[in-house]
Amino acid sequence: MVQYQARLDATFAALSDVTRRGVLEQLWRADASVTDLAQRFRMTLTGMKKHVSILEQAGLVTTEKIGRVRTCRLGQRRLEEEAAWIEQHRQLWTARFDALDEIVEDLNRKEKANATSQRR
Repeated sequence: MVQYQARLDATFAALSDVTRRGVLEQLWRADASVTDLAQRFRMTLTGMKKHVSILEQAGLVTTEKIGRVRTCRLGQRRLEEEAAWIEQHRQLWTARFDALDEIVEDLNRKEKANATSQRR
């Protein structure tokens, strides 16, 4: 459970940043070097290395250094655990909103009934 939670935390933390999501979108199209990514996102090499490191720790990206070039590619994780967590919580909140809708409808019916009985 703790390891599962830590993985979820790392993934959601990695995905919480717009630049890191942009890096993933870029890597869906094609592998890229850290230098290329830094240029595309108009940031320093050091800044991009930090973003890539966070994505790598979450298992979303892998890197390989050949000579002086560090190439990034999408990791092998398919985000199934994260998707399952989101789906579980989506179902929970859907059920809660459905229950709330029923309460509101019941209150509206009672309000209409009271208004009708007071007119008589």
